[in-house]
Amino acid sequence: MKRSCGILLPVSALPSPYGIGTFGREAYHFVDFLAQAGQSWWQLLPVGPTGYGDSPYQSFSAYAGNPYFVDLDLLIQDGLLCREEVEAVGWGDAPDRVDYAGIYRGRFGLLQKAAGRGWERDRAEVAEFCKENDWLPDYALFMALKRHFDMKPWTEWEEGIRLRRRAAEAHWRAELAPEIRLYTYIQYLFFKQWNALRTYARERGIGIIGDLPIYVAMDSADVWSDPKSFQLDEKNVPGEVSGVPPDYFSADGQLWGNPLYNWEAMAAGGYRWWIRRIGGAARLYDVLRIDHFRGLESYWAVPYGETTARNGRWVKGPGMELVSVLTREFPQMHFIAEDLGYPTPEVEQLLKDSGFPGMKLLEFAFSAQEPGSFLPHTYSPHCVCYTGTHDNAPVAGWLAGAPAGDRAMAERYLGLNKGEGWNWGFIRGGMSSVAELFVAQMQDYLNLGAEARMNTPGTLGSNWQWRLTPGQLTSELANRIAETAKLYGR
Repeated sequence: MKRSCGILLPVSALPSPYGIGTFGREAYHFVDFLAQAGQSWWQLLPVGPTGYGDSPYQSFSAYAGNPYFVDLDLLIQDGLLCREEVEAVGWGDAPDRVDYAGIYRGRFGLLQKAAGRGWERDRAEVAEFCKENDWLPDYALFMALKRHFDMKPWTEWEEGIRLRRRAAEAHWRAELAPEIRLYTYIQYLFFKQWNALRTYARERGIGIIGDLPIYVAMDSADVWSDPKSFQLDEKNVPGEVSGVPPDYFSADGQLWGNPLYNWEAMAAGGYRWWIRRIGGAARLYDVLRIDHFRGLESYWAVPYGETTARNGRWVKGPGMELVSVLTREFPQMHFIAEDLGYPTPEVEQLLKDSGFPGMKLLEFAFSAQEPGSFLPHTYSPHCVCYTGTHDNAPVAGWLAGAPAGDRAMAERYLGLNKGEGWNWGFIRGGMSSVAELFVAQMQDYLNLGAEARMNTPGTLGSNWQWRLTPGQLTSELANRIAETAKLYGR
């Protein structure tokens, strides 16, 4: 990568009158803000459809887009909805928080109306879209089935369709044909709007950095449609599931619960499953951050049924065998390795052999648990520096809750100055580093505190909800960011 900088902001966090960020007007305004601010990159969180817990890292599909991001104003402009229909729905009373339950109740009825009006009109385009996306038939059937079975996990469906027996699948494809069309058309709308936004970003000189969760959700079309690619028994029950051991974030570790890959079967198939998956991501993004990269070297396997991740074990992953396949198949794709957590000589060697840049977090630079390993003067150029990620508090929140010794070191090292805002000391520290790419959360430029944290790992109930409000992104802020980027050659 050339020396550059970008801002991390999930689509969900954009302002909008409809309860959650979308691909509408405010997304285009944010692209304009990035361009004015001298940025080269917009980094996103995963954009797939979310389920229980609202986490973008637990999606119903590795390929599909989130129906919530389809912009309703654009559907009105396209003649698929009436403004009165949209305004009749309640979208929540807190413009700075996402009300997922409210959106779920109001959004799908509108999308169903849009699909009913647009299916025949757009039939040729939808047919072409289906040809280009071979994952779509399984996903649309999966979601139609979930809707029929009251959104229960597929592991609780009737046995015939749970195990995808041929007669049961034929029956349900006929029985649920209208619902299958609905979920097919929603994906058509998602990608139509996303492609227009991405084209606009490219014209403004803004690239898109996407985020690839290393695992897929157990309750997903991916696992239901292809159980042999995962470590499941003959009844499709896992023996072990994913997680990480006790760490900086949690004394019990993090029990993610995703099914583990059947790496032996994937290798025997030439890793076609992964080639297909990265191919899907390449249609969305210019750069791809591989979340939990260290899991490709060794992964933490926790016995199924455990309530914490403490009693797991390390198991060897595919390592460079898989990485070599992906770099060969996608020579134009740039990758970032999220190599945080439990660095070992083997993980460091895999990172070196891959040629991917790793990550450096400024908020970890002053922690006694990671002494000195993230201090900017230790960087080599081939890395990506972040103030923090979506799993960290914004800088102001970190400073408010940091141990006195860590905070004092940060003050001395970065020359933090209350007059300019301590957040700017962190931003200068990252901007001035030799890292090829510097990324800050939007919350850090706004000097927001812990109330604007996107996710606290290992917790449920208040994550993924923070949003920008109209008027926060000012021209004055964009100019200040641009001046800082120019000062440090980004």
